Amino acid sequence: MYHGRFTGTHYGAGYKWEILLLKNGKKLDHCPTFALTEDKYAFAGECAKEYQRYFPEVLEEIRGIADGNEVPLETLQALLFCMYCFEPDHKCTCFAFSTENEVVFARNSDFLVSLEKLYMNCLYRLEGAYAFNGNTTAFVEMEDGVNQHGLAVGLTFVYPHLRKPGLNAGMLLRCLLEKCKTTAEALEALRKFPIASAQTLTIADRDGEIAVVECNPREMEVIRARAGEMFVATANNFNSEKMRPYRNPEIDDWHSDECYQTARNALEHNKDGYSVAFAEDVLSGKYGFMCQYDRRQNADTVWSVVYDLKRKQIWRAEGNPSRKHFNRDDRMRLD
Repeated sequence: MYHGRFTGTHYGAGYKWEILLLKNGKKLDHCPTFALTEDKYAFAGECAKEYQRYFPEVLEEIRGIADGNEVPLETLQALLFCMYCFEPDHKCTCFAFSTENEVVFARNSDFLVSLEKLYMNCLYRLEGAYAFNGNTTAFVEMEDGVNQHGLAVGLTFVYPHLRKPGLNAGMLLRCLLEKCKTTAEALEALRKFPIASAQTLTIADRDGEIAVVECNPREMEVIRARAGEMFVATANNFNSEKMRPYRNPEIDDWHSDECYQTARNALEHNKDGYSVAFAEDVLSGKYGFMCQYDRRQNADTVWSVVYDLKRKQIWRAEGNPSRKHFNRDDRMRLD
């Protein structure tokens, strides 16, 4: 994984990073996973209006990137705003558990082996925003992270049945990390945002409030721990009765239901063993299928994270956790 640090204003952070990329011969004028077609440019143009209203800071960062990398602003907006909205994309698993002694968020990010050298861990400390440590297979948008106040959020992609101009999964997550301190604040914010894509968002805060949000441009369902349970879990599908009609069984979801059941079964039958080490073992596939992909098929778990919100610690395996060790990241202090 690349490791990036972003400080100052949103515009300045984007500009400085892209000047560096340009000097190294990197241009952000295309997307490696989908074509930038006329319909995507049109959709991105409509989305930009919603970003101006709800998350104008990120528009400034994208403008800085465009200026620094010498690419058209419209190209970057099409690339970033159309993620999660058109084609099948990232495959991931998230879970969180909360007890008197433990509050832990855990996530595997499953994606394309061919792009794994491009994935990035980011430290953001920007003016007017909460600092956060996050991870992404792209840039600007985030797929999981924890901010300075101990709010952790992670996404899983769900194949889109519909879309409308708004904030996509990775931008929603980024916005929550920059603007919210607690799970309650994050849920309140999500109810106000126009949502462009279909996804789940697993949210946990340092006080132990955990939830999974299943949402698309039309509906939203907040899932709490069931009676007698102290955990939530999700993968690349909707599981609530309200959202199940938006599933698409014809799409290859990379063992989504199997990963979901592995997480649920492990959490349900090991209530007395909840710990960071237990979370790492679940993510590593020691309780069933979770990361046991065949890399020859261009699929693998490309990073794995555990956020220990009680002890204010970040643990990350930069690669498949069945082969890579989890290492503690102490570069950002949690309040």
